[in-house]
Amino acid sequence: MSDVVEFAGVGVVRGGATLVEAIDWEIEEGERWVVLGPNGAGKTTLLQLAAARMHPTRGVARVLGERLGAVDVFELRPRIGLASSSLAERIPGDELVRDVVLTASYGVVGRWREQYERMDVSRARHLLAALGAEHLLERTYGTLSEGERKRVLIARALMTDPELMLLDEPAAGLDLAGREDLVQRLGLIAQDLDAPALVLVTHHVEEIPPGFTDVLLLRDGVVVAAGPIGSTLTQESLEETFRIPLTLERHGDRWAARARVPEPGETGPWQSSSTDTDGD
Repeated sequence: MSDVVEFAGVGVVRGGATLVEAIDWEIEEGERWVVLGPNGAGKTTLLQLAAARMHPTRGVARVLGERLGAVDVFELRPRIGLASSSLAERIPGDELVRDVVLTASYGVVGRWREQYERMDVSRARHLLAALGAEHLLERTYGTLSEGERKRVLIARALMTDPELMLLDEPAAGLDLAGREDLVQRLGLIAQDLDAPALVLVTHHVEEIPPGFTDVLLLRDGVVVAAGPIGSTLTQESLEETFRIPLTLERHGDRWAARARVPEPGETGPWQSSSTDTDGD
């Protein structure tokens, strides 16, 4: 399999602050990665690099075979599907949901004078239906709930049939029913052999959809652990990532974590650090 993402010694410095450092990471075709870490860990920075929205300060970053800094990103970006809160904020509130999805074909936000074929409209409808949002087709984006917006943005990200799909906290802000429905639908996408390589960023193991194959644990801009999810996502690695004592449980193809009281005399990585409160 060929590498979809290949980072070697990647670091990003902005305003004198190091956001990520010495990142080595490879994503191959067919893989489904979840990126886990606390606020400020560098998760969003990593996603922006993979989306060709940011260039590394150090190291080499290749996306879909192209080296960032040596490729026209405006040609590369249409090959990447991205659903993020920063994109959501740019969408006009009076834009029809149908057009929010359609405009991904031109890589623009907000419809102007572009012409779309019947096939494009049919694909937009199909993608919305797959996410349980076909009934929103003629609604305006500004009237949607948070959960409805998430579904529309994921449909938009899939519109161009991307080779790489990036999801930045897709379940954030959803209630329990909305989260569970979205996680199951993302699980169906993950298990589709024709789906692109997937990367999902989250703070919570409960939001990992079925079918995800690998995990990258990130803290303070460096990789704590990375590899197959079954062997890499452990109580020990999660405690090292979040620096609190935890209990990690697996129920079939889903995960759950909760804080625990350490045993008398027990030591762990949580003893030497404080809890992050802001950042990505």
